[in-house]
Amino acid sequence: MTTIETEPTTVARQGRQAAYRTPGYSLPGPLYASDEAYETDLAAVFGRSWLFVATEPEIAEPGDYVTIAVGRQSVVLIRDDDMSVRAFHNVCRHRGSRLLDACSGSTGNIVCPYHQWTYDTSGRLLHAESSGNTFDRSKFSLRPVHVRSVAGLLFISLADESPADFDEYASIVTPYLAPHRLAEAKVATQIDIVEDGNWKLVMENNRECTHCGGHPELIRSLFPVYGYQPEDISPRLGPAFERYRSAHQEFTATCKELGLLWEPVEQLDTRPTGFRIEREPLDMAGESFTVDGRRASTRLLADFPTARLGRLSMHVQPNAWFHALADHAVTFSVLPIAPDKTLLRTTWLVHKDAVEGHDYDLDTLTTVWRQTNDQDRTFVARAHRGVSDPAYEPGPYLAPEYQVDAFCSWYTDRLEEYRQR
Repeated sequence: MTTIETEPTTVARQGRQAAYRTPGYSLPGPLYASDEAYETDLAAVFGRSWLFVATEPEIAEPGDYVTIAVGRQSVVLIRDDDMSVRAFHNVCRHRGSRLLDACSGSTGNIVCPYHQWTYDTSGRLLHAESSGNTFDRSKFSLRPVHVRSVAGLLFISLADESPADFDEYASIVTPYLAPHRLAEAKVATQIDIVEDGNWKLVMENNRECTHCGGHPELIRSLFPVYGYQPEDISPRLGPAFERYRSAHQEFTATCKELGLLWEPVEQLDTRPTGFRIEREPLDMAGESFTVDGRRASTRLLADFPTARLGRLSMHVQPNAWFHALADHAVTFSVLPIAPDKTLLRTTWLVHKDAVEGHDYDLDTLTTVWRQTNDQDRTFVARAHRGVSDPAYEPGPYLAPEYQVDAFCSWYTDRLEEYRQR
């Protein structure tokens, strides 16, 4: 497995990290399980980072909207009449009523159900009954939230001043994502589950595959050697690693021929918008995340001459991961609900003209990740019960778990920045 080295850890940074955890070890129990840590996470991480929350196909037409809950805050993402994507705090400027209750829908104007203050899709206040002729409506537009689209993936920032490195992040990953035309796709389905564990445990679980033996459906197509170096491969994983190396030769030749980027870019803990992106081959038929590795949709996302394009995978701190394939894409968004409750939202995207029952079967499309998410829900719940136990002591991350270690480093850097603000 190839990685790109990031800047070395400095002595000063090791000292800062040691204030929160032993470098190379998991976090102390209270950082996972306490109410105090949860409140700090909402402010220091979710209140100051770029968060993945939706895809453009979820709000495809003017007036389409989704609402997103981040702790106690609610945000509306809506498609404006000029097809721009807008984001606002879901709070009426009159006396604070919640404006929209539904998770998604479509509206001409946003009308407060309490006193009928009315806003257009750009957030401008149109009507405030009994306000009088001298009332200046221009001072009471909805409060905006930073929103950005990266190749069809929608991110928000709740901060007054959002992290400045997002433009650079977007410029790096867009050439990887753009060939899949995610902004032009449509939503095949979306499934929400609530995991009984802290949001950090959900993210950590996704950052390693040393537990992938517990995902029998997933490892039929996913090579279970993700994150491993050749020297880490055990005899049990040897056959899979040899298949991976063989498939990678054909795979890289295909990527070169089609002009697709595949080499990893890894900046997980050296910047505010930490990320990793890479394209890798899949096992079996090598086409998709299905039980036999064959495409789940006969209608490919774009004008690809082959479905054997493996998986384009991206992780973004603090709350998302993605897989884009030749035939469909899957997005995962993680949002905290409580110290021990986390929302995982999974969205499957297919070609905008793909027809369910003709071009794809929904069960075939979703089986692998529905099963995997359910299995991970059990793992995360067990982990949360364990880190909440008085007997818990932080344990060491093994070499293939280096991305979990990087996530914890990124996280504690955010805590330190917040403490020093």
